[in-house]
Amino acid sequence: MKLKIANRFIGNEQPVFIIAELSANHLQDFDLAVKTIRAMKEAGADAVKLQTYTADTMTLDSDNEYFQIKQGTLWDGKTLYQLYQEAYTPWEWQPELKKLAEDIGLICFSSPFDKTAVDFLEQMNVTAYKVASFEITDIPLIEYIASKGQPIIISTGIATLADIEEAINACKRMGNDQIALLKCTSEYPTPLEDVNLRTIPDMRERFGTVVGLSDHTLGISVPIAAVALGAKIIEKHFILDRKLGGPDSAFSLEPEEFRAMVKSVRESEKALGKVSYELTEKIKKSREFSRSLFVVENMKAGETFTEINIKSIRPGFGLPPKHLQEIIRKKAIKDIKRGTPLDWSLVEWT
Repeated sequence: MKLKIANRFIGNEQPVFIIAELSANHLQDFDLAVKTIRAMKEAGADAVKLQTYTADTMTLDSDNEYFQIKQGTLWDGKTLYQLYQEAYTPWEWQPELKKLAEDIGLICFSSPFDKTAVDFLEQMNVTAYKVASFEITDIPLIEYIASKGQPIIISTGIATLADIEEAINACKRMGNDQIALLKCTSEYPTPLEDVNLRTIPDMRERFGTVVGLSDHTLGISVPIAAVALGAKIIEKHFILDRKLGGPDSAFSLEPEEFRAMVKSVRESEKALGKVSYELTEKIKKSREFSRSLFVVENMKAGETFTEINIKSIRPGFGLPPKHLQEIIRKKAIKDIKRGTPLDWSLVEWT
């Protein structure tokens, strides 16, 4: 289970791929977008993800009841058109932002929301595509994205098991099996009890893909736990300062928080290591402080070993304690001084 985006392999035995989501956190200010991307790099991100849509490619400019947001979200009181008009990233910025990102060592890709966006991103030569959670049911769009032959990262925030299977099959029908799935919960922000990270290893086994997490919780503990469960991609919204406001500010990380998350993820993956029962040289040295059998009273040649004059104590220079009963009632072959590690050569066997 491995895929390649630009020059970066993602999957088993590879470092976690950490994506900073720009989303609407540029607040329609190009200079702020530039500063945010530079801060992403400084905070340790591997990639920046954009969103490629306009209000008109996303929905209708209508205020009838179907288009009003009234589900107890951060955006209640607006129409869908109003929200997307506020949140979209101007398309004319995107080639420049991609160049900036690549110049400073970040991979840059995007979520397209219709075929015109895919065509636009193809002209930008993006090296991957993201399917947003709410587009996972748009099978014609997924087929069109998959037909471009680039790796596809799919968020599963609103998906049923059947939706995920159908999206994967759509990619494979187009000859594209470069697929990663992100566990995601489309609640903004996401309550911890709705995250269900145990789904991550199940997704990996069930679908045979690279898996990760697109996270909308507050804080950084959930991504760290996800890495421990096998997530190889972490995506988090990034903002220079939550006080700036904006549609996604409430569940976005500030630079220092993102940096702390990256540090913890890197420490976690280092600690995960590999399946191993081998001892390092330092551990082998530490074994000197394990328990072993010692003579704890001065003994004369011919004297009987008992549980009084030999004991299991630290350090570990004597025989292993498992041999205690073999030696009890045997005799000392010579005089033995208190504090001597017990050795087979000290025991009379006749």
